[in-house]
Amino acid sequence: MRNQQDTIVIDALELSNWDRDFLTMLQQGGVTCVHACCGIWENARETLSKVGEWHRFFKENADLVLPVQQGDDIRRAKEEGKIGVVLGTQNTSPLEDELSLVSVFNKLGIKVMQLTYNNQNLVGSSCYEARDVGLSRYGKLVVQEMNRVGMVVDLSHVGEQTSLDAIHTSSRPVAITHANPDWIYPNKRNKPSEVLTALRDNGGVLGLCAYPHLVNGKETTLDEFCDMIVQTIDFMGIDQVGLGTDLTLNKSTEFLHWMRMGRWTHEMDYGAGSKENPSWPEWPSWFKTPADFPNIAQGLSDKGLSAEAINKVMGGNWLRFFTDGFKPEKGA
Repeated sequence: MRNQQDTIVIDALELSNWDRDFLTMLQQGGVTCVHACCGIWENARETLSKVGEWHRFFKENADLVLPVQQGDDIRRAKEEGKIGVVLGTQNTSPLEDELSLVSVFNKLGIKVMQLTYNNQNLVGSSCYEARDVGLSRYGKLVVQEMNRVGMVVDLSHVGEQTSLDAIHTSSRPVAITHANPDWIYPNKRNKPSEVLTALRDNGGVLGLCAYPHLVNGKETTLDEFCDMIVQTIDFMGIDQVGLGTDLTLNKSTEFLHWMRMGRWTHEMDYGAGSKENPSWPEWPSWFKTPADFPNIAQGLSDKGLSAEAINKVMGGNWLRFFTDGFKPEKGA
């Protein structure tokens, strides 16, 4: 097993139940920093409460966690043996229709925003819409404002045309924090070559995802997952691939309903009208908890990747990207 003592490990998206036990598992896995989802369908007022809950969590667990608003915070978390936490939302619903709230939430510590979740919103289209109309006028202003203040644009659940428009609009590299190439795993949530080519040319980073519905379910082997990583490196380049597991650990069925349905439907919906996947998925044996991150590093080593390449995939690329992406533009 590879020694990860000196490796910065960053997971670009987790949606789990954060408590002391979870923090211990992250430490066991050698994890340095996690982008934690703190909102999906919430409006501005509800998101303020979510951020408040996180601020209290940071205070009550200050011996183990460190809030991240700049790249140096990630390095400091590594030095102090703590878990760095980047707050982000998987929707721009907290902004409602008010552009000024980009700056407000950035100041409160929200450093990543996904433009859409699984539905059309005021900014643009999701990957599940039958017709993606692209980035709206408001959406273009949101992207530009996110660029200005140093908030990362995330395109993970975003539709193809909206993603391409966002990349074209953005003056800075953007992220896809948790998705896979759709030619390896066909799925509406995974990304086509046109989007990943644009992301590559934009200088963005793709976080490869272990969520069972986006691979081959619980039967996905470590060798298979690492083979996808190698293939994606061949396409994207070694500097533009990381991890975004989308780990969902110890979340309730009630939360699953909120995640799938929000307030927009009275029936369970899993994307494009699908009624499949009625419960939380079972994860592969090699990645049940954050303590299993060393398995991925070992799998990449077994594939013949160099120590330098493995360090980039495990967290080095996200460290570079977040360090640059969290900085406001000059004069902002």
